[in-house]
Amino acid sequence: MAPVGSEINNLCDSSLRIRLFNFSLKLLSCFLYIVRVLLDDPTQGLGCKELNRSCSNQNYTPGTIDWSPIIWVNRSLPLWGLQVSVAVISLFETLLLSYLSYKGNIWEQILRIPFLLEIINAVPFIITIFWPVLRNLFIPVFLNCWLAKHALENMINDLHRAIQRTQSAMFNQVLILISTLLCLIFTCICGIQHLERAGNRLTLFDSLYFCIVTFSTVGFGDVTPKIWPSKLLVVIMICVALVVLPIQFEQLAYLWMERQKSGGNYSRYRAQTEKHVVLCVSSLKIDLLMDFLNEFYAHPRLQDYYVVILCPTEMDAQVRRVLQIPMWSQRVIYLQGSALKDQDLLRAKMDNAEACFILSSRCEVDRTAADHQTILRAWAVKDFAPNCPLYVQILKPENKFHIKFADHVVCEEEFKYAMLALNCICPATSTLITLLVHTSRGHTAPWEAFRQLTGTKQTLNRESQQSPEQWQKMYGRCSGNEVYHINLEESTFFAEYEGKSFTYASFHAHKKFGVCLIGVRKEDNKNILLNPGPRYIMSSTDICFYINITKEENSAFKKQEKHRKNHESKLSYHGASRLPVHSIIASMGTVAIDLQDTGCRGASGATLALPAQGGREGRRPSIAPVLEVADSSSLPTCDLLSDQSEDETTPSDEEGSAGFEYAKGYPPYSPYIGSSPTFCHLLHEKVPFCCLRLDKGCQHNYYEDAKAYGFKNKLIIVAAETAGNGLYNFIVPLRAYYRPKKELNPIVLLLDNPPDMHFLDAICWFPMVYYMVGSIDNLDDLLRCGVTFAANMVVVDKESTMSAEEDYMADAKTIVNVQTLFRLFSSLSIITELTHPANMRFMQFRAKDCYSLALSKLEKKEREKGSNLAFMFRLPFAAGRVFSISMLDTLLYQSFVKDYMISITRLLLGLDTTPGSGFLCSMKITEEDLWIRTYARLYQKLCSSTGDIPIGVYRTESQKLTTSESQISISVEDWEDTKDTKEQFSCRGNHRNSTSSDQSDHPLLRRKSMQWARRLSRRAPRHSAKTAEKINQQRMNLYRRSERQELAELVKNRMKHLGLSPAGYDEMNDHQNTLSYILINPSPDTRLELNDIVYLIRPDPLTYVPNAGPSRKNSFCNTVGQDTREETQL
Repeated sequence: MAPVGSEINNLCDSSLRIRLFNFSLKLLSCFLYIVRVLLDDPTQGLGCKELNRSCSNQNYTPGTIDWSPIIWVNRSLPLWGLQVSVAVISLFETLLLSYLSYKGNIWEQILRIPFLLEIINAVPFIITIFWPVLRNLFIPVFLNCWLAKHALENMINDLHRAIQRTQSAMFNQVLILISTLLCLIFTCICGIQHLERAGNRLTLFDSLYFCIVTFSTVGFGDVTPKIWPSKLLVVIMICVALVVLPIQFEQLAYLWMERQKSGGNYSRYRAQTEKHVVLCVSSLKIDLLMDFLNEFYAHPRLQDYYVVILCPTEMDAQVRRVLQIPMWSQRVIYLQGSALKDQDLLRAKMDNAEACFILSSRCEVDRTAADHQTILRAWAVKDFAPNCPLYVQILKPENKFHIKFADHVVCEEEFKYAMLALNCICPATSTLITLLVHTSRGHTAPWEAFRQLTGTKQTLNRESQQSPEQWQKMYGRCSGNEVYHINLEESTFFAEYEGKSFTYASFHAHKKFGVCLIGVRKEDNKNILLNPGPRYIMSSTDICFYINITKEENSAFKKQEKHRKNHESKLSYHGASRLPVHSIIASMGTVAIDLQDTGCRGASGATLALPAQGGREGRRPSIAPVLEVADSSSLPTCDLLSDQSEDETTPSDEEGSAGFEYAKGYPPYSPYIGSSPTFCHLLHEKVPFCCLRLDKGCQHNYYEDAKAYGFKNKLIIVAAETAGNGLYNFIVPLRAYYRPKKELNPIVLLLDNPPDMHFLDAICWFPMVYYMVGSIDNLDDLLRCGVTFAANMVVVDKESTMSAEEDYMADAKTIVNVQTLFRLFSSLSIITELTHPANMRFMQFRAKDCYSLALSKLEKKEREKGSNLAFMFRLPFAAGRVFSISMLDTLLYQSFVKDYMISITRLLLGLDTTPGSGFLCSMKITEEDLWIRTYARLYQKLCSSTGDIPIGVYRTESQKLTTSESQISISVEDWEDTKDTKEQFSCRGNHRNSTSSDQSDHPLLRRKSMQWARRLSRRAPRHSAKTAEKINQQRMNLYRRSERQELAELVKNRMKHLGLSPAGYDEMNDHQNTLSYILINPSPDTRLELNDIVYLIRPDPLTYVPNAGPSRKNSFCNTVGQDTREETQL
């Protein structure tokens, strides 16, 4: 193949040289013509004297034309010799090329326009050699400009072939248009000048002036042709221009439009001098584009990067409008093309790109086919640009091993199911992870905007006094926390803790700077360790990973002089209810943080306990200090490898007879290649497939519903369309070895389609995992699978509904089904996955809720400000009840700057288990734990006792109703008088009044009933006012509760029909009057509240083996020690 290629290159080079020589000859002939015109004097008439001696004596009369200046010219002998030489060479070259290209039809060669023009311009010069009297005959040599144009076009084509460059149709068309216009003008100039030798005797400049004025349609009229031949030439040239130029412009406009669709090229010069990344997608939607751009350009060091989008489809109208905004038009370049074509990858300059992001189309009906397209794109990019870093998004986990070569991979179903599983045991894990992986610009609480929307007149108190929207201030401030990294020896936060234990460094860094140290990575190891425990000693070369509002490099620490003077009083207390603090201010961007005192304390004292007042009251319980270096006595007493209670170590007769004894080990079968092995609770023998069916009995058991099994713990129900391999990642975190056996929840898979045998083979080793074929559309299926005994109901987005004619309608069926569940089973905790995050505003929708309407307006304001998480203040998202996998797209984008984010997220979700790395869990604050009082003391208690690192708090607040639903104490007249006031207050009130009695589900029915009661009270005598009030109260309660009673009766009747006991159905247990939110890395002085759930990163129990003796009892830790331990089976 090499000799053939070299031969083709030699032919192209030879052809290019011939074209270039021909082009030069034509330009030379035109130049000689201009020289002849400049040297010629039309008054001499040399040729006329030689042929017709009387022509010089002819007198010019008006109306007649002297043709002699037109036919004859003054051509000097040297100039004639040059022109004859050029003509002979041109004619010989033309004949030779015509002979070489002869294909059997001589007339086809002769009648070609270039050949005819060559004959007209060259043959007369050759004739003058043999007939010297014709040496001054006029020959239209200026027509050689058209031959030069033809040669230029052929030369450009040969040039592209010679340099192995893809021919640009746009460049060729522009060249043709410009050369055509120049040839028309040059022909017109020379023709008018020559014909006017018999008229106005115009110079070349006058002729140029006339042509430009005429072709530009200005037409001053100061220079005009005088004789009819020149006028006829002008008419002909204008007609030719009107025909030829529009055709050329139309072709150019068509090519320009096509180029706008395809995007043209990203120039090689820009690729070498500027940095750019390439985004490869199957179809570009506006949401995907804005998520990528907002997250990518949120980092300051990426402001000078360019984004080249390579997409095979044409840009839609919405994307086009966005890319026309100056903010993006200067940064984003859209190229229509395929990543499987080297030409398109060359247009995007993939070999010079800093990174390539390849995203899958999750809205495809066939998600496997979408993954196959992604795999081919990744292979094509790797083949074309092996050194370009690849960031790939894949949908199904079984396809992940095909792209193991990529630098960073995010598998959607892996992350989705693991996150939904953790949501069931660590509430709102999805919201926690989403906030951590988004680049925040500091979502400080938008209190003023919300106060204006709701009409609240309370002012914001800077001393954190209770305000109606206190939760928004705290939640918004804490949502700005992100994960950062820094080298320990270069850090102000952690440099002083070199040689000390990890828990000591984490606690004191949080105490002093408000940062939460969550993990480290050794210099010689690529694995990240989350909370390696108190035995880990910090080294100067360690990379520290911490959670904070901003990274340390953007922080400036200032210590006020007046507090330096008080440095000696380190142990003093400023009041009975305050912690000992300096006012050391850390100015972090726009956030100011009070830094805690870091003075040395006695090892024997209660470091955070307050002293007794006057010595007359007993001391509060003290907290042990966090030791710099852990010893055997400071190790946690909670052994997570063993059973978590004495009840487990000594199983009951019922459990023993049923054979519910679990082992710990690695699952023997994985449904797909590439799953990370996880140490889990397993059965000694796999369960027969028939026993996995929940609703059908078999020869091994006769149970046909969840009630018959008599589970001790509440169920976790997963409603999915199919049992995909990703569903395996939902089960594994819930059966991990560090979950206490007594806390394992039964898992019921409610599937639309029966599972495959290989999936059943993977789950049959896990305890208490069942499946049932059914749908959440069917009430009977819900009741059979035990929805009345469920702690959580997880509704997974169905693949068949992810694509719709109207994009946002893809979630319509899921939303309506979840709303039905919400109305039927109000006490059920429902976790829903949606395709589009914008649809979360319809979750638990209440049309007349003023508070929800105010939140909707607030979301619009946040979106107008360009917020990356405009929906973060929506109650379902803040509470972790709704999730969209598209929220995690930013995880892949952020990995370009923080290459550790995917690894940290996988460790938090339990997808990866690195030896020595901790895991995410939670604990609940009970009444016995309220003596700890603050988050800082909780941090110290956990670090000193169990080695746990808290990273956040999940808080639930009740919406206290000012007026009870069951007791209304106002009279009808009072209600009428205060109606307007109450309506105004309901819109201005806080969120605690959002579900009060004046906002019931049926305001129209309530209004009619009140009008009826008012008319009744006016007709009745005054002595019956109390009776009318009671009747009115009963009727209002009846209207308000009739729908709930009707739904309750429906559910109970269906349960009776199915043979189920309705005793477990509590129709009036309503959890709608609560709101929940997350506080990520709250300030140390945050007060703990009852029922707070604290997120913990607990150290890996396998990193050390406790002594065999009985462990000490710890009332604070949920994992209590025990006398006997179960042997771990590996």
